[in-house]
Amino acid sequence: MNNFVLFINSFLSYILLFLVIVVVAGIAMFIGITMRKKANEKEAALENDADTEEEQKTVTE
Repeated sequence: MNNFVLFINSFLSYILLFLVIVVVAGIAMFIGITMRKKANEKEAALENDADTEEEQKTVTE
C-alpha cells in the first residue's frame, strides 16, 4: 500500500508539472500572437502611408 501511495504522489506531481508547462506555453503563444498582430497592423499602416505619398507625388508631377 505504501508503494501505491508513493506512485500516486509521483504521478500527480508530474501531472502538475505538465499542467504548469502547458499553461506557460499557452500564455507565451497568446503573447506572441498578440505582438505579431500589432506588428502586422503597424506594417500595414506604414505601407498605406507610403502608397499614399507615392500617389500624391505622381498626381502633383
